[in-house]
Amino acid sequence: MASENLSAEPKNIIDGSSFKVAIIVSKWNEEITSRLYSGCVFTLQEARVSSENIFTAYVPGSFELPLAAKWMIQKHKPDAVICIGCVIKGETYHFELVAEATSMGIMRLNLESDLPVINCVLADFNAQQSYDRSGGCKGNKGIEAAYTALSMIELGQKTK
Repeated sequence: MASENLSAEPKNIIDGSSFKVAIIVSKWNEEITSRLYSGCVFTLQEARVSSENIFTAYVPGSFELPLAAKWMIQKHKPDAVICIGCVIKGETYHFELVAEATSMGIMRLNLESDLPVINCVLADFNAQQSYDRSGGCKGNKGIEAAYTALSMIELGQKTK
């Protein structure tokens, strides 16, 4: 059975010294997204991605992530983009609409831009689940998103 805390598993560190990565962070549920962002940046820097090659932008909510990612691709020409957000279920259907639309927008960007656009948007049923996945008992999905971005850049360089 696979571990529920993938960010704690040992990984081969990829040399990211030549990589450029854009990160878009939702301000909605900022207590969660800031923890995801910290894990993401730490991991990129651990892989030797220089601070000058990490481009960060903030958006109001998760729904705005795909458009901001598109703009970052156009402006900075990164090797990968990481979209960080957090949608927590409330009393209405809004949770499902935002989570699905954001995910579909990110997937569309992957295919249209021919770049890895990593979905690090938590879609949890309650705040505790989000805390658990942003540095709690389930690890930090920001760390996992950074590893995914690094791996996809490397794969793209080998296969394109």
